[in-house]
Amino acid sequence: MMLRRGFILFLPRVVGLLVVACCSMSIVYMLACTPKGDNQQLALPRVHGPTVKEGYEAILQEREEQHRNYITSLKKQIAQLKAELQGRTEQLKNMQNQYTDPLDIQLDHSKPEKAQANLLAFLRSQVDKAEVHSGVKLSTEYAAVPFESFTLQKVYQLETGLTRHPEEKPVRKDKRDELIEVIELAVGSLNKPDGVSKAKPRVYTASDFVEGDFPENLPVLIMKLPFWEMAERQTAFAVPLHPITMHVCNWSSLKNKDRIYRTEKNKGTLYELTFKGDAKHQFKKIVLFRPFGPVMKVKNENVNMADTLINVIVPLAKRASKFQQFMQNFREMGIQQDGRIHLTVVYFGKEQMNEVKSILENTSKSANFKNFTFIQLNEEFSRGKGLDVGARFWKGNNVVLFFCDVDIYFTAEFLNSCRLNTQPGKKVFYPVLFSQYNPSIIYGHHDSIPSLEQQLIIKKETGFWRDFGFGMTCQYRSDFINIGGFDLDIKGWGGEDVHLYRKYLHSNLMVIRTPVRGLFHLWHEKQCLDELTPEQYKMCMQSKAMNEASHGQLGMLVFKQEIETHLQRQKLSSKKT
Repeated sequence: MMLRRGFILFLPRVVGLLVVACCSMSIVYMLACTPKGDNQQLALPRVHGPTVKEGYEAILQEREEQHRNYITSLKKQIAQLKAELQGRTEQLKNMQNQYTDPLDIQLDHSKPEKAQANLLAFLRSQVDKAEVHSGVKLSTEYAAVPFESFTLQKVYQLETGLTRHPEEKPVRKDKRDELIEVIELAVGSLNKPDGVSKAKPRVYTASDFVEGDFPENLPVLIMKLPFWEMAERQTAFAVPLHPITMHVCNWSSLKNKDRIYRTEKNKGTLYELTFKGDAKHQFKKIVLFRPFGPVMKVKNENVNMADTLINVIVPLAKRASKFQQFMQNFREMGIQQDGRIHLTVVYFGKEQMNEVKSILENTSKSANFKNFTFIQLNEEFSRGKGLDVGARFWKGNNVVLFFCDVDIYFTAEFLNSCRLNTQPGKKVFYPVLFSQYNPSIIYGHHDSIPSLEQQLIIKKETGFWRDFGFGMTCQYRSDFINIGGFDLDIKGWGGEDVHLYRKYLHSNLMVIRTPVRGLFHLWHEKQCLDELTPEQYKMCMQSKAMNEASHGQLGMLVFKQEIETHLQRQKLSSKKT
C-alpha cells in the first residue's frame, strides 16, 4: 500500500519534468531554424510583440526582398556577358575583313592579279595536302583507295557496279576528253624548249608513251580524283594554261594503251605519265595535278631503269610440273624480253627437289642464264618464311623484290611496271592480278580448252580481279628490311601477305595498288589442309570457291538437272506440235 501511494505522489513530478523538457527543446529548435537576415538573425515573434502571424509575414517579406536583389544581380551579370560576347563578335568580323579567305579562293574580279595569286596559292596548298610526294598512314587495308587502269577503249575496274564486268568500254565522253587533255598537256610540256640546251630538242609524241602490261609502248596515267567539269577549266578559273600544238599527237596510236587512276574526293587529281627516254631503259616521267581546277605540273624528271634489277622470289614445295610451266613464262618474259632479272627459288623439303633443280639447270644452259639462286630448307612449308629468307639472302646492292608464286603468269611490261611504281623510301607496288577461273568449267569440255595464251583475256566469264589478295608485290629490299619483313610465326597458307601490307599502310610509304593487265593467277585445284588454323582454313575455302567459276556459271551447274529437264520438255512439246 505504501509503495502504491509513493508512486502516485511521484508521478505528477515526473510529468512536470517531461513538460518542461519538451518546452525547452521547442524553444531551442525555433532559435536554430529561424531564417537569418544579411547582418543579423531574424528574431522570433515575442510574447509581448506582434502576433505570431504578423511575425511570419515580416519574415516572408524580407526573404522575398533578398530573392529580388539576387535576381537583379544575375540580370546585371547576363547583360555584361552579352555585351562582352557582342564585342568579341565584332572583333572576329574585323579580323575576317582584314584577312583573305582561309583557302585563298575568293576571286575578286575587280582585281585580277590578286584573284590569280589567291587561286594559285590555293592550288599549291592542295598539292601539298594530296598524296603526291609521300604516303599517308592508314589504319587498315580497307582504308586504302585502290587505283583503276583504263585505256581509250576500255576501263579495268575493281568496283564493277551493276554490270559485274571487270572491264568495259568507257561510254562517258568526259572520261575520254579528260584523258586526251592530260596527254596533250604532258606532250606540250615535254616539247616546250627549256632555253638551256643548244641541241635540237626531241619532239615527243603519243607513241613515246610507255608503262603498260603488254609488249607494246603503254602510257601511265595515275589520277586521284574525279575528272568532271574538265572542259570548263579556263572559264571557271582565271588562270591561262600553256597552249598545246594539237598535231604532235597521233591519237589513233593511243589505242589499247594503259593508264591508272584513283579517286580521293577532297584533294584533286594526280597524273603520272611516263615516256620513252633518249636511250634504251631510260624514261621521262612527268607528274601533273588537278586540284579541282586547272592542271598543274608538279615535276618533270628523267628515270633511268637500265641498271634496275628485279629479284623474283618464289617459295616452293613439290609442284614440279607447275614449276616447269612457270619457267617457260620466266624464260620468255624475264630472260629473253626483259633481261634485267634474277630468280630466287626457296624450296621446302626434299620431295621432287631434284626435278626442280633439273628444270633450273636446263633453263640455265639453254638460255645462258646464270642469275638464279636455289635455297633449300628442311622444314614445313611457310610462304612468309620462304619469301623472307629469299629477300634476306640477297647480298648485292639494293634491288627490287618481286614476291611471286609458281602459278603466276606475268609479262615483260609488268616487270617494267614494278620498276616504275617502286622507289626506295617512297613507294611500294601492290598490283591487283586477274585470277583465272577453272578452264574445264569455262570452256565446257577438255577437248575445247584453248592454249594458255588464248585463255589470258580479261572478261567476267573468264576470271575476276583478285582484290582480296596481297601476295604479289614489288618493293625495294631496303624498304622490306626497314619495315620488319614477314611475320615468321604465321605457318602454312595465307595471312602473311596481309600482315606485310598493313605494315606498309601504317608507314609513310605510298602504296600503289591497281589492277594490271599483265599479271595473271593461273587456275589450279586448291587443297585446304587440315593442319591450317580455323581462320586460315576459312580463307582457303573462300578462295577455292571464288576460283572455280563466276556466280552465274556456278548457278548453271547447281541447276543443271532442272535445265536439262526443261530442255527435254521443250523437245517433247515441239514434237507434239
